[in-house]
Amino acid sequence: MISRYTRPEMGRIWEDKNKYAKWLQVEILACEAMVEEGLIPKQAFANIKRKASFSVDRILEIENVTKHDVIAFLTNVAEYVGPDSRFIHLGLTSSDILDTSFAIQLKEAMTLILEGVTEFMATLHEKAVEYKYLPMIGRSHGIHAEPITFGLKLAVWYSEMKRNLRRLEEALDIISYGKLSGAVGTFANISPKVEAYVCENLELKPAEISTQILQRDRHAQYFTSLAILAGTLEKIAIEIRHLQRTEVLEAEEPFEKGQKGSSAMPHKKNPIGSENISGLARVVRSNSLAALENMALWHERDISHSSVERVIAPDSTILIDYMLFRLDKIFKDLVVYPKRMEENLNRLKGLIYSQQVLIKLAAAGLKRQTAYEMVQRNALKVWNTDADFKELLFGDHEIMAHIPEKELEEIFSLDYHFKHVEDIFDRVFK
Repeated sequence: MISRYTRPEMGRIWEDKNKYAKWLQVEILACEAMVEEGLIPKQAFANIKRKASFSVDRILEIENVTKHDVIAFLTNVAEYVGPDSRFIHLGLTSSDILDTSFAIQLKEAMTLILEGVTEFMATLHEKAVEYKYLPMIGRSHGIHAEPITFGLKLAVWYSEMKRNLRRLEEALDIISYGKLSGAVGTFANISPKVEAYVCENLELKPAEISTQILQRDRHAQYFTSLAILAGTLEKIAIEIRHLQRTEVLEAEEPFEKGQKGSSAMPHKKNPIGSENISGLARVVRSNSLAALENMALWHERDISHSSVERVIAPDSTILIDYMLFRLDKIFKDLVVYPKRMEENLNRLKGLIYSQQVLIKLAAAGLKRQTAYEMVQRNALKVWNTDADFKELLFGDHEIMAHIPEKELEEIFSLDYHFKHVEDIFDRVFK
């Protein structure tokens, strides 16, 4: 994806040049370890280290004939090294190189994603504090419920992002493993010391046991963690889309100078960034299903997972990086309308305080069902006639027989609903 919201660092991780560079790094480290094992002459290794290189175009040209990417790579490297190339890949299998290098790429990608998550969380924190006490209506089933603050809405998202951060850190740990154990994982032709040496120098851990490959539950956890993060980002984006609806219009995406909303209607300002995020989340979620399907392979290995990972790894990591950056930009410049929030808060003529009336009546000794019916009959009049809820209650002699006028007046206050906002913020942001 080429966009002003796409970081080039993420894209470079998945370029052929970087991939082959990782392969070569693993191969050279393996050779270095084998020198210590007495399997490769020191002079031969010095020659390998000095001459080893590759050409992306040449590798692709050879692969067009061999139909095998690692063989094409090794053939091209041999063209640079010469006779000592016979020591390269000694006792190894393709997946020793592929899986170990893939782990490095996934680790690098996750490191960038974690940076994006941390930055977005900082923005959410800043905005949550800014709007801590900005009152707005809370909605359940899309219907006005009781008052909340915009800061509380943002704090909920921050809290969820903390959980995403933990999941991603766990995924980073579980993917940071390499393997150089040979064709079926038995170390028949290579020492575990070689694997340990290579992994240590790549800041990976050696898998405690492997087949020809690293087991794909690791990758499934990685991509499902990205999918859950995508779900959170979509959830937030959908809320922005709802808040920007003309009938609501409590907040909206920034609309930049020169921006156009519609080719047909000049008046339009559409939440296109949030809509993009909603759509891309579907791709990331779908990719996680493919990663789960990759777990079941034939015996010690088949190749069915390989083609899948060539698609989902760059796609999911680049998309998540894009989504984080895009949503962070939206929130940094988010347009908030306090006056509209106040208008919507009062739209139901006081009905949002109905539960407090119910509680008062129950505390006065009425059965809950009786109290509920007394409050509801007044509430329904508001729905049907657009009357003021508080005025109806003051005119209801049966209710007023149980609630003093002063106490009824005190019910219609936002302070009642916001008395624990500080407590909640302390729990979220401590």
